[in-house]
Amino acid sequence: MNTIGFDHKLYLKMQAEKIQERIAQFGDKLYLEFGGKLFDDFHASRVLPGFLPDSKISMLKELKDQTEMIIVISASDIENNKKRRDLGITYENDTLRLIDAFRSFGLLAESVALTRYAGQPMAEKFQRHLESLGIKVYRHYSIDGYPYQIQHIVSDEGYGKNDYIETTRPLVVVTAPGPGSGKMAVCLSQLYHEHRRGVRAGYAKYETFPVWNLPLSHPVNLAYEAATADLNDVNMIDPYHLEAYGKTAVNYNRDVEIFPVLKATFEHILGECPYQSPTDMGVNMAGYCIINNEIVCQAAKHEIIRRYFHEMCRQYRSGSDGSEVYRIELLMKQLNIGINDRAAVPAALAVAEETQEPAAAMELPDGRVITGKTTALLGASSALLLNALKEIGGIPDEIQLISPQIIEPVQNLKVRYLGNINPRLHTDEILISLSICAATDPNAQLALEQIPKLRGLNVHSSVILSEVDENTFRRLGVYLTTEPHYQTQKLYHK
Repeated sequence: MNTIGFDHKLYLKMQAEKIQERIAQFGDKLYLEFGGKLFDDFHASRVLPGFLPDSKISMLKELKDQTEMIIVISASDIENNKKRRDLGITYENDTLRLIDAFRSFGLLAESVALTRYAGQPMAEKFQRHLESLGIKVYRHYSIDGYPYQIQHIVSDEGYGKNDYIETTRPLVVVTAPGPGSGKMAVCLSQLYHEHRRGVRAGYAKYETFPVWNLPLSHPVNLAYEAATADLNDVNMIDPYHLEAYGKTAVNYNRDVEIFPVLKATFEHILGECPYQSPTDMGVNMAGYCIINNEIVCQAAKHEIIRRYFHEMCRQYRSGSDGSEVYRIELLMKQLNIGINDRAAVPAALAVAEETQEPAAAMELPDGRVITGKTTALLGASSALLLNALKEIGGIPDEIQLISPQIIEPVQNLKVRYLGNINPRLHTDEILISLSICAATDPNAQLALEQIPKLRGLNVHSSVILSEVDENTFRRLGVYLTTEPHYQTQKLYHK
């Protein structure tokens, strides 16, 4: 853990050069469909240690004078109040978040494509809201026979019905709050309109995973299958690439299945298809920037175990059928790994068994495992946090970082005035208390200075944590897993 296996600087250089090369291939304009996350890509940073969560957006920042963004959102998703699973916010709110984020990086972001539009009231309300904020909104419609009836799709009654999205830069990045929003359809619709206007435009796709030039069974590619277990994505050898070039390349089922349709669409719009395979469409250079395969493989295996616990907890909370858990279990068997390969898991469970109370554990970079148990003053996560900061900072265990005189008034505030039942301090409250003590105590200050060293460490809890504690660990950059049950048998948990 916390050892570099991926060259971030090389990636930025190679990726920018590849995109520039693809722009030049087509002439006037390139529509680049971005799959996955443009920023906050924590999955990539977990499985490719050294890959920064904002690597892709940083790369685009280098091309900002040539780049503009189109955010795609489905009117059906708006009407159904669809939410991002990781952030818990609606696709509408994430659209606004994306625009703000892109602008903060200096990227031009002023266009939203509203796909599958059919007069949905909530979609119309969102369009009015966007337009009141100065955002341009374009409507794209469902097309009968899509994606197979090429003659109808590539016509005035198909793509021709869609609004033409006005763009001014040679690189147009098309992204969305989540999968199934219609990014590819927007790109192809724009190619149709550009061709009618005499503009030489092309299309390419940027998906970080699966990594096309890694083996099919490489842990990084299997970790992608674990991450998309709910989408039924399956990695496979690209048969078109193998036939055209005699070389093995990895792609995933949806792109392979749709490629014949895409090829026919390109031929109908441009007169010929510039690609011989779905892998050809991609511009991802991540596979060339792995500098330590052993480190990357180990990180990817940990990610698969993390996804297993995540899906177990989701099944417990939502009552889903468990099919995602089963798919991840098969991947774990394929790699011959189990939950105890994550050292924090057996350590946390051992303390919980011994104390009959919730417990937590953290694995340090050198392999040592630190634990935390539930006490009258602290929850297990808070105790773990203090114990870990002590250990990393070389602070003797007997030294008290936060005195009871600090903790007890906070407990009194929580229970007497704020209506909390549980008096124990959450992780955010313990960090605030530690900060107060740091003003007069050098040991508390030393402990605070260790916080950045927690990033990337594995933590396991014997129970599902409160939302507050989960968010604190997320902000600290800790890779958290939990057992799939709560501390209490209550039906409602917040």
